[in-house]
Formats: sequence, structure tokens, C-alpha cells
Amino acid sequence: MAILEEKLTAQGKAEQISTFESGNEMAAMAAAQINYHIMGYFPITPSTEVAQFLDQMKTRGEHDIKLIPADGEHGSAGICYGAAATGARVFNATSANGLLYMIEQLPVQSGTRFPMVMNLVTRAVSGPLDIRGDHSDLYYALNTGWVILTAKTPQAVYDMNIMALKIAEHSKVRLPVIVAYDGFFTSHQKRRVEFFKDRNIVQQFVGECPTDYNFARDPKKPVTIGAHMSGDDFINNHFQQSEAIYNAGEVFREVAAEYAKISGREYPVLDLYKMEDAEVALFLLNSAAESAKDVADQLREKGIKAGVISPNIIRPFPADKIREALKNVKALLVGERADSYGANGPNLTHEVKSALQDDRENQTIVLSRVFGLGGKDFYASDAQSFFDMAIDAMEKGYAEKPFDYYGHIPGNPEKILKPVILPQYGDVFKSGLIDVKMDEETNKLKVKIPPLRALTSKPKRIASGHGACPGCGIFAGLELFFKGIEGDIVTLFQTGCAYVTTTSYPNTSHKQTMMHNLFQNGAATLSGTVEAFLELKRRGEIEVSDDATFVMITGDGGMDIGMGSAIGTALRGHKLIMLEYDNEGYMNTGSQMSYSTPIGHMTSTSGVGKKQRGKAFHHKDTAQIMAATNIPYVFTGSESFPQDLIKKGAKAQWYAQNVGTVYGKILITCPLNWKSDDRYGTTIVEAAVNSCFFPLYEVEQGITTITYNPEEKNKRISLSEWLKYMGKTKHLLKDENKPLLEEFEAEVEKRWQRLIAKHENPML
Repeated sequence: MAILEEKLTAQGKAEQISTFESGNEMAAMAAAQINYHIMGYFPITPSTEVAQFLDQMKTRGEHDIKLIPADGEHGSAGICYGAAATGARVFNATSANGLLYMIEQLPVQSGTRFPMVMNLVTRAVSGPLDIRGDHSDLYYALNTGWVILTAKTPQAVYDMNIMALKIAEHSKVRLPVIVAYDGFFTSHQKRRVEFFKDRNIVQQFVGECPTDYNFARDPKKPVTIGAHMSGDDFINNHFQQSEAIYNAGEVFREVAAEYAKISGREYPVLDLYKMEDAEVALFLLNSAAESAKDVADQLREKGIKAGVISPNIIRPFPADKIREALKNVKALLVGERADSYGANGPNLTHEVKSALQDDRENQTIVLSRVFGLGGKDFYASDAQSFFDMAIDAMEKGYAEKPFDYYGHIPGNPEKILKPVILPQYGDVFKSGLIDVKMDEETNKLKVKIPPLRALTSKPKRIASGHGACPGCGIFAGLELFFKGIEGDIVTLFQTGCAYVTTTSYPNTSHKQTMMHNLFQNGAATLSGTVEAFLELKRRGEIEVSDDATFVMITGDGGMDIGMGSAIGTALRGHKLIMLEYDNEGYMNTGSQMSYSTPIGHMTSTSGVGKKQRGKAFHHKDTAQIMAATNIPYVFTGSESFPQDLIKKGAKAQWYAQNVGTVYGKILITCPLNWKSDDRYGTTIVEAAVNSCFFPLYEVEQGITTITYNPEEKNKRISLSEWLKYMGKTKHLLKDENKPLLEEFEAEVEKRWQRLIAKHENPML
């Protein structure tokens, strides 16, 4: 698709630079050259890199886009919609469950006709969780009212991102646009690309940002956006929206022709490869179509008239072009990386069939195959199999099996995995050495624990063999907390490093029942589990021990995107524990900034450079937020103070079994992303405690108690003493960043003094 820079110059095209880049890099490049006003985002693999690249470019002063990290994809969609309503140019990128989490916002934006561009880096929608690429997320977007372009290569990602904005803002369209490309296949694989050397060429092409619309931007011209409508008005609104999206098909052709003049690259509505006289053909989206073209060439050499069809736009669906392309095709196989369960074929299969219905002379036999789910590779041999199926149908005059899955493998009962260890439960996890009693005078629990050596005989809750990085503090912290829990547990792990590294089908490191749900809904899910257990037990339908404890493990951003669910669960008072491991970022997706990241700290989305000094705002105090819900017990802990953490584990179990919801926060190390030495994990978290950045305390029945005071122990250290251990914070120790360090120190001191005041005044 790309052509030589010398040839472009000779043809009088705009000057371009030839290089090798990935789809995500080219999406970021296009956004930076356009210089959008706003990007509201939340990291999710494999689209995360787009925001990371833009953050890196911003540290170098290569664009002025305001990058706003949201608390979740739903929030990012709200940020984008609010910005678009002002007439600002808005950009976003997401994938899979991130798209589904924001999906209720998408029809709001298209229905009120505010343009923007969003890159959908396609990925399997869980469950079960699979982070690799298919089109199951894309198919959910088909009915949102957004224009949808599809990009097969990194070059197409760049080009279509530029065209997308011009289409979105066109007076005949005024709709948001999705640019969809394959996760990992296109997003991460580097290929030869060309981009405009002068960003002014791009900005001249997209033109000035339109202002002739009812935006929320001028107090002298008040507007009401999204007013409630009756049925009569509502159908008129949707008719206009429908007309606009069909207009987008015409506008796409106009914009593509205009873009070809400055780039030398053409994007027809349908990419037709050797379809002029084709008798058998494959209809494939995005990267799979590229794999099939070589096979079509090989079949041509054998005298078989084979071709490949791949659309560059699927909303609006180009029915007229498809009818024209298939006029003489005898058999077509539509391959799709998603299914429409129960419909005897996925979405595009039915849309192709529907298009052909309007041509009564068409006799094309249409086969449908679901393939490549969860990122399963599509090789030339697979394209050959697809062609073989189409050829067989052509020769027989009918499709023996019109719809089927391709590439699935029947299970073999003889190869079922056997448990490596016998199930451990009940008394196995009871040491009998921990004593927890309520002191009626103080209304606080008294906890007695034995020497740590005595608890080593208690089995670990998580077996060896998990995939955590060397030096990871998650499991050391969790296991220490679990030493304080007696008896059976049921855990729910939200998505994050702790979940990903302990479960990889068909294996698990969990010795007792564990379930998973997504970041945003773990607490609510476990609350349903708790209540179901209790109700089933009340009815006599199950037998479980009275001391079973339900624990939700969260981290890696789970208390950002999942904050609403956690607060709702706390307010309802379910008998469970929410335990957060705080590694100060979204480590499972590549060390992006979280709301728990302290100010000035470097992450992959809060870079350090001449234009930026790490995260721009202070960290979230989750423990205090949860304490404000008036749950019976809140605590903080650290593996560097093991007796303190074990006691708090015992208290947490008692309150969760007898009173209601408990929340705990453990600071744990992440050497990989903190850029610290594996050996210093305990040293670093101990320094965090002794610097008063991460104080150890509990809020029991509303009363705050500091359980370790470094000042009283004469062990308080400066914040710098903690920061020096980590590569992500060493820039804060430089003279030019002294004001930022002083601001950080002032905030830590303010929070510490406030905590002391609460400790000394029980009514606070």
C-alpha cells in the first residue's frame, strides 16, 4: 500500500517519511499531527499503547493534546462526550470489555450528533478472559450509530485516522467515527509505513475545526443538549441520524479521493483483490484479508479464478458495492472473527446475504465460518481451507454446511488434568493459635497471635508455580494477610496481575475456590456470591462451615474503575473483605498511571521529560474514602511489619463474619515498573511507612488508631530516603524538581498530621 518517498515527490505529492512502525504508533502519530484538543482515556490491552505513545510525545513537546486519565472506560467516554459537546476535537482508544463498559455512552454521542474519532483496537470480549485479537468487540459497536472504518495495516491506521476526522466533521455527517484494527496483529506488528513530514499538511487536509453548530461553548448562545423527547420527535431524530450515516458512505468516497491526491494511497469502499472475473472468493475483515491474497495468487496459477473482498468501511454497510462485486461469483465464504450466537451466522454474513437478496439474478452460494477467536492465528493454510470450502460448494452447486466454526478442537476426556495436590480445606487452614475477642469496654477487638514461626506450618493459600515477576510483592503480602485468616476462604480476584499470573487455563495456583470478574464489578459480584451462599445454607441446600470467609482481591487499578461497585457494596454491608494490593499503577497492562500513583512518579502514561514531570496530581487515599462509608473495619498494612498485618487479617475476618464489610490496603512492590532492585522490596515498603507516605493504621467502629508511629520509634525518615530506591522517582531528587518534591512532602505531612489528629481525637 505504501509507495516510495522518491516516487511521491516525483508525482508532486506531499513529502512523506518512510519508516517501520506499528498500528498503535501510527494512530498516535495521526492524533499528534492533527493535534486534538482532548483525549479522555483508560488503559486496556491492546489499545493502551496509543495513550502511552501520546504521553511520550507530549513530554517532548510534540503536541498539545490534553490527556485526561479517566477512572474507567465509562468515565473516559463521558470525558470525550463532554468535550465534544463544546466543539473541541476529541480522540480516544479502547478495546474489548472497555468498549462494552462505555457502550451506553456511544449512542448518546451519535444520537446528539457530536463528532469525534475513537480507535477500536479489536480484542476478544471476555469471559473467559482473553486479551488477544478478534472482532467480538467490534460487532457490539455495529448498532451504536457510529461510522466504522476498518484498517488492515499500520499504514491504513494512520491514513484512516486522518480521514476519519474529516468524515466525522463533514456537514452531511456530523457523527463520531470508529477506526477499527486488529489487536496485536496490526496494533503491535511493525510494518513499512509512510507519514507526512510536515504536520501542517495533515491539518490543512482536515481543515479548521467547525464552529457552526450548537455547541456548549458560548454563554451568549445558551443551548440545551440531550433534551428528553417524545416518540414523534424521537423517530424524527433517528431518521436524521440514519440519513447522516448513509451520507457518510458518500463522504467517505469523497474524502478518500481527496486524500489520495496528497498521499498517493487509495482507499476504495471495498478492497477488491482479483475480483474482476472471480468465481470463488473470500470476504474477510482487516488483517486476515492480507493473508488470503497470496493464496488467491496461488490458486490463479492453477487456473482457479479466486479473489478476496475486504471492506474499508462497514458502517454504513456498502451493500450496493457488494452486490456489484459478487455479480458473477459462484461461491463466497464469509470469514468472521466473531459470532452472533444463535443466528446461524455472524453479523456480516447476514448483511452480505441481505445485500444479495436485492439482486434477484444473483446466484452466489454464501458460506459462513467463525474463525480466529481469541487471537488464534490465521495462516495461508487456513485461507486455503476457506477457498477449498468455497470451491467445493461451487462444484456441488450448494453449501453442504452453510454455517460452522473453523479451527475448534474437540476435547479428549482421556487427557483431562488430574489435581496435583489433594483439596485442602477446613481444619488444614486452622492453626488454633490466633485468639480474637471483643473488648466490651473499648468496643475494640483484642487479638493474640503466636510468634511468626508458629504460623509457618499453616499452608499457603496460593500454590507455587504462578507467573509473577521476580520480586513481586503481591503474593508475599497476600499470604501474610491470609496467615491471620482461619478456616476456609472463597476469593474473588478482579482482573490484574494477581489474577493473570495465577490462572492460565487449564491450570490454577489457587488451592480453594476462586472466581474472577472484571475490574469494575468485583465487589458487587462477590456480594452476590456471599448472599447466595447464606441463602442456600439457610434453606438447607448446601453445607458449608460457619467460619468461611469471603475475600475480594483487587489491585492494578481495581479501586479506580471499581470504586463505585466497592462503595455500593460497603454501603449495603455485605459480610466480606475487600483487600487491595497497591502497587501504585496499572501494572498488568504495562505500568500506566493510576489514581493511587503519587504525584511526580513516572509511569508509562505520566512520562518525565522537558515538558512533563511525571504524574500531575496527588494520590487517592482509598482507605479514608472507604472509612467514610462507615463500614466496621478499615486498615492499612505492609509485609515489612508482619505481626501488624497478621493481626489486622484476624480482625478483618472477625468483622467480616460477624458485622459487615471490611476494607484493607496493602502496599506492595513492583520492581519491574518501579525500576527497583528485586532484593529491596521489603526495604522499600518499610521506607514508605517510615517516611509517613504509607502510614499503618486502622479505623475500627469509626475510631482511628495509628498502629505504628515511626516518630515515636525515632525511625521517621525523609521522603527522599524512600524515593531514592526507585528509578521511577529519582528525577524528583534533582534540583530542578525541588518545588515538586516539596509539594509532595507537604501533602504527605498534611495527611500524616490529619491522621494523628484523628488518632488523638476519637470523635474525628
